[in-house]
Amino acid sequence: MSQPQYPPQQPGWGGQPQQPGWPGQQPGWGAPPPPPPKKNAGGWIVAGVLGAVAVIAVFGVVNNGIAPEDDKDTTASADVRETRAPQQDEPQEEEAPAPKTPIKVTAKKTAFTASILADGGNYTSVKVTVTNNSDETIDVNPLYFAITDSKGTKHSQELAADKNQLEAVDLAPGENISGVVTGKGKFTPTHVTYTQFLSDPVRVPVT
Repeated sequence: MSQPQYPPQQPGWGGQPQQPGWPGQQPGWGAPPPPPPKKNAGGWIVAGVLGAVAVIAVFGVVNNGIAPEDDKDTTASADVRETRAPQQDEPQEEEAPAPKTPIKVTAKKTAFTASILADGGNYTSVKVTVTNNSDETIDVNPLYFAITDSKGTKHSQELAADKNQLEAVDLAPGENISGVVTGKGKFTPTHVTYTQFLSDPVRVPVT
């Protein structure tokens, strides 16, 4: 007698049919494993930007804190000019006038004018002016004069050779007299020396 045929059994709670899925997965109801984590590229970009900003800020502080040498010198010079008080012109002391010499003598070149007593030779004349700056009367005489030439030779007075010869007079304090003193020969006069008795010689240039 043949056995009755039963229909195939449906899968029950004891087992689960194998479902198609990812390769290598075990059959069942579990979820597929999560994908591997991606690298955080955005974090590196933010860190790089922040680092660049920090470097720029440091250079800005350094440049502002350290001025070039030229700027330092210019600033220092400007500060000195501003802080230095303007100098006031100090009143200059007036120089005291030089004391007057007791006897002042001046001498100038002049042409020789022959007198009737001149012997017809060569003569050189100098016009002199004598001023008495002392408190006493002085005597002036053409014989007190001598003329020195450009070679250093001294020539004594030739009396009455020039008709404009200096007169012999007494000068009171404050008075002056002018006249000519004359030397024998033709020469270039450079100095005249006036020597009064018991007085220091007065030597002046001929202008």
